[in-house]
Amino acid sequence: MADDVRRWSEELAREPGSLVFLQLGDALRRRQQFDLAHKVALRGLERHPHNADAHDLLARIAVDRGDFARARDEWNAVLRLVPGHAGAMKGLGYLSYQQGRVDDAERYLAGAAASDEPSVASALRAVRRASGNYGAIPTAAAPADPAPAPGTYAPPASSNDPRRLFATLLVDDGQTALLLDGNGLVLGGVYIDGHGGDVSQDVGAQLSGISDEVRRSTKYLDVGEWRSITFETRAAVVAMAPSEDGGLLVVAASKVTPLGLLRRLLDRCAARASVWLREGRIDGEATT
Repeated sequence: MADDVRRWSEELAREPGSLVFLQLGDALRRRQQFDLAHKVALRGLERHPHNADAHDLLARIAVDRGDFARARDEWNAVLRLVPGHAGAMKGLGYLSYQQGRVDDAERYLAGAAASDEPSVASALRAVRRASGNYGAIPTAAAPADPAPAPGTYAPPASSNDPRRLFATLLVDDGQTALLLDGNGLVLGGVYIDGHGGDVSQDVGAQLSGISDEVRRSTKYLDVGEWRSITFETRAAVVAMAPSEDGGLLVVAASKVTPLGLLRRLLDRCAARASVWLREGRIDGEATT
């Protein structure tokens, strides 16, 4: 990818009006160079204000930067230019889901389902399950439960809530697990940081596209398909594995956890996720 970035940068420098800014901006985004990607996308949009792909790129970068209001504005601009644009519908579905607007999320994702992308189908199944079993989501009109202290995760009350997908597998307080689709949409589980805060959305945004990056790397190295990655950080040990439909499973535990036990937990969570994605079942009970 480094060679591509260099080549696209040189081409854009020679011809500032080139549409190559779309590839360059997306490549920088995937490398988590969000500020630079944002600058490239803005400059491109100035020259191509009616280009739907440019607005879509800026929206995806805005999500990665945590600017959800800007992302929504840009995706709405895409829909004004290209009604029914699958990427914009999917993106607005993602935002609505993260904000607890499940009905809106289902409407947008249903509109994007015609694209036949597996990730959209997975997200739509998750949202439809949530629309029937996600009564604990707070809404502006009628909060379901008292608000937790700022930064503190409040466990969902319903046993069928997708956030409880891995609850019965996580036996230690330091363990957490999260299932994402290929675009960073949180499908199930929850990621709790060391301070007890729910950072699922942030993790999803940061890891958006990581499976594609790993696949490209393994293909380049000619080592076959990737199955899992396990690594240590200052605060935790983390394992990741690809899930069905191009998604990603992330499992973390306290730093003292042996990597072998973490790997076993990853395998068990992967099996649970596979059944849930195919059958909509948590702990053997149907959720659809």
